[in-house]
Amino acid sequence: MKRRHQTGFSLLEAVVAMVLISGAGYALFGWINANIMTLNSIRESNARAEATRNILEYMTDINPMSKPLGEASLGTYSFRWESKPATAIQEGISLYQLGLFETLIKIERGRGEQWFEFKLRQVGYKRVRENTPP
Repeated sequence: MKRRHQTGFSLLEAVVAMVLISGAGYALFGWINANIMTLNSIRESNARAEATRNILEYMTDINPMSKPLGEASLGTYSFRWESKPATAIQEGISLYQLGLFETLIKIERGRGEQWFEFKLRQVGYKRVRENTPP
């Protein structure tokens, strides 16, 4: 009796190979999706950090005692602030009134959609006396 040699794959081997390839592909797509989601999260976090730094730099020139409300636009986002005294206004022998203010800053991007908000503590001041020589 002559034996015939098999050439190529059998149907069972082809099905097993397809199952293994599809399982590996499914795992690979899941891993890629998780990496894309992580990348988007990092991108959003970096955008918020950059916006916060820019707003903090802008707010260094704002005196909350003289301008407790306001808004500004910086590139692709805008922000509004509202300041309220956090402590009593200090008066004394100084030339200035001083007070600690808590400022709520709300950031919007796009067409008025709120992005995020944060609070900032600032010193407010107002000159109340002239410097008189002794």
